[in-house]
Amino acid sequence: MYMKIHFNYLPNIAAYNFSENFLIMKLVKYLFFLPASVVLLLLACNSSSTNPLTEGNWITSAESPANARYQPVSFVIGNIAYIGTGYNSENNNLRYNDLWSVDSTGTWGQQLASMPQTHTDSAPSRNGAVAFSIGRNGYITTGTDGNIKLTDTWAYNVDDNKWTRKADFANGTLAGRYAASAFSIGSYGYVTCGYDNSYLKDLWQYDPSTDKWIAKQSVGGGGVPNPGEGYSKGGFKRMLATTFVYNNQAYLASGLGSGGTNLSDFWKYDPTTDKWTPLRQLSNVSTASYDDDYTDIVRNSAVSFVLGDYAYLTVGVNGGYTQKTWQYDFKNDTWTRKSSFERSGREGAVAFTLGSRSYVSMGRASTTYFDDLEEWKPNVTLNTND
Repeated sequence: MYMKIHFNYLPNIAAYNFSENFLIMKLVKYLFFLPASVVLLLLACNSSSTNPLTEGNWITSAESPANARYQPVSFVIGNIAYIGTGYNSENNNLRYNDLWSVDSTGTWGQQLASMPQTHTDSAPSRNGAVAFSIGRNGYITTGTDGNIKLTDTWAYNVDDNKWTRKADFANGTLAGRYAASAFSIGSYGYVTCGYDNSYLKDLWQYDPSTDKWIAKQSVGGGGVPNPGEGYSKGGFKRMLATTFVYNNQAYLASGLGSGGTNLSDFWKYDPTTDKWTPLRQLSNVSTASYDDDYTDIVRNSAVSFVLGDYAYLTVGVNGGYTQKTWQYDFKNDTWTRKSSFERSGREGAVAFTLGSRSYVSMGRASTTYFDDLEEWKPNVTLNTND
């Protein structure tokens, strides 16, 4: 509403009575405070009373005694994380077959037994592999040695510090692959997606009791959707996706699809029914407000982990190396932006949760390789000086 006060109509203010003076002062006050009131109103309508970009803090723990590297693997047994394999082009293009441990305090242990080079048809030194844990064993499979894509599978027993060769991935029926994704639920391990000169979306279950791989429902089921079809025909083929597990169900997010496009579909897998369920897409596709800022969740080479009743996704590649961190709410199937990863953005890192503490380690940004260990504190306000 446009309002104008004609002060030229008031040649003698003293001649006006009290009520008229009071009215004029109210009008002046109204015009003066209106802009500030609008700003306060808009702030009050904000759904959050705190700035989401300061929610959560990253704290650097001790650097690794292991060499910096890209695309290692990690698995957790008990309250210990194990990190091994990987690649460093700055170290004579070296690929690793070593293994290291980290406890819940962020303290690195001594080097453990390396994957043995005892078979002429296998190459334990690798990057782009996957790992999962079942009982007291951690399993590493697939990956590349720089020349060939691998299928060999190895089990590491934490009690005797020894490696044992297991059945090749997919029982040796498929070509090797790298940049796949893996998880474990109950007594089984699972490997999905990846690249074998083509993008993939198949799912394989490993049963340690029989040392066999069993084909399961491919991501999303059905065929491959065309752009714009959403979830109507199942999930896209991909590599470099990220997975996490909550309440005995697995979640698979984003990744790199054919054509070099980061994907926005998001899936939940129930092993009891062998069924994939579509979740809300990782982009602003609805008319509701919950996804209005879903502009940069999608990425490849991210890491994710579960802490309490939330999952967290951070780093990876979205146009460039990203540091943006997102929190996933399982109950509401929504994402919220949190404090960005405070060190260099990167790809090919690992992440894990040990009890009530979560960590991100390793990775690279172009030709810079990292050996740092960063702890995520979701309930601590951002402090860029720690």
